[in-house]
Amino acid sequence: MVQLTPNSSFSVTIRLQLPNRAGMLAQVTSAIGAVGGNLGQIDLVEQTRKSIIRNITVDCASSEHAEQITQAVKAIADVKVLDIYDRTFNLHRGGKIRMENKIELKTQGDLAMAYTPGVGRICTEIANNPQQIYNLTIKQNTVAIVTDGSAVLGLGNLGPGGALPVMEGKAMLFKTFAGVDAFPICLATQDTEEIIKTVKYIAPVFGGINLEDISAPRCFEIEARLRQELDIPVFHDDQHGTAIVTLAALINALKVVNKAIEDVRIVFNGAGAAGVAVARLLRKGGVRYISMCDSKGLLSFDRPDLTEEKREFAVEKGGSLADAVVGADVFIGLSVPGVLTPEMVRSMAPNRIVFAMSNPIPEIQPELVVDDVAVIATGRSDYPNQINNVLAFPGIFRGALDCQAKTITQTMYLEAAQAIAALVKPSDLDRENIIPSVFDDRVVTAVSAAVQQAARKEGIAGV
Repeated sequence: MVQLTPNSSFSVTIRLQLPNRAGMLAQVTSAIGAVGGNLGQIDLVEQTRKSIIRNITVDCASSEHAEQITQAVKAIADVKVLDIYDRTFNLHRGGKIRMENKIELKTQGDLAMAYTPGVGRICTEIANNPQQIYNLTIKQNTVAIVTDGSAVLGLGNLGPGGALPVMEGKAMLFKTFAGVDAFPICLATQDTEEIIKTVKYIAPVFGGINLEDISAPRCFEIEARLRQELDIPVFHDDQHGTAIVTLAALINALKVVNKAIEDVRIVFNGAGAAGVAVARLLRKGGVRYISMCDSKGLLSFDRPDLTEEKREFAVEKGGSLADAVVGADVFIGLSVPGVLTPEMVRSMAPNRIVFAMSNPIPEIQPELVVDDVAVIATGRSDYPNQINNVLAFPGIFRGALDCQAKTITQTMYLEAAQAIAALVKPSDLDRENIIPSVFDDRVVTAVSAAVQQAARKEGIAGV
């Protein structure tokens, strides 16, 4: 089994007391390295003639790996572990976001204008001219991040409380990358009708609705109904954010291998919300040959268990994933760890492309097939070619809010994907660089512009 790469999401800071003599720190760092830890920052906390206290930050591969590293340090003679800090837990303590005023209240005049009596004039203006809500309130720049906690990351049904840290993180991404004020709305119901009703009730405050971590197939109906019944953009990021970035990466990966999008045969593993949405957008982008597998194998017409969405991609003859990938040009995984084997990869067509996007552990570890593929991408930040939704959703909403779009369409998705792909210059394009970095500050601007252009072309922009 391939050892997972240590990364900051499992980093710890170990506070140690060591004798103040030469070679002690070297013993500690050697012990950490021997069990696979990646050393980070080393800080001196306190020093006396007899002892030294240091904080040592270490990236680990898992919680179990962190414990193994700690035990290795504790085993060193004369070294005392004083404390251990899980850096990820510390980062989340007290929550990760807060609300702040845009203006200061310092005088009676400030108070009179911001609140009563002055605010009454503003309320009346909006009541008489409803479109003024975009000019005179937070609605113009505010998004609700709505979840029921039924499909949190790859962790399953954790409920609204378990989903809240993810939604806080999403709000941070909105603000950091696009300047959008987003707020977590974690609902204590998983009833489709109740979710739809609740979102409609709170919609007047928000300029857009970002649906998140809602399980399939309910997510399809919730999104479709809300789009019909609201006059603001509704976007299920697990579906469409994933689809946009996947298409962008595919456009450039096919350039690397010199294959045409209309000629390649693509095999999916994973037929949930993301898999269906990605397949739909790839079809709009020109892909003609798609086979899709779920946990029971190929989606085929002779299977009585297929949902309406799955039947869209059913083929005549069933089979296993291993059967499906033989001769395929592209594998796209939106499923579970370890389902794709090196033997399956080697059975694919020459110049094969593998997008193994199960997170945090991909469908196949890249190390196992690095010499057998032309391009490999994952959802992880510690490998090249990270397919990350943050490339899409901040710019999508920035554009939709700025032009007051009434909805978000497939054409917008397609234009956004092409805008993202175009940010990788032909001279920079190679097997390990098919997608821009999430920290590339051109991304949001490019996606926002593409969305606004498409909205105006389709006649759905409010301004």
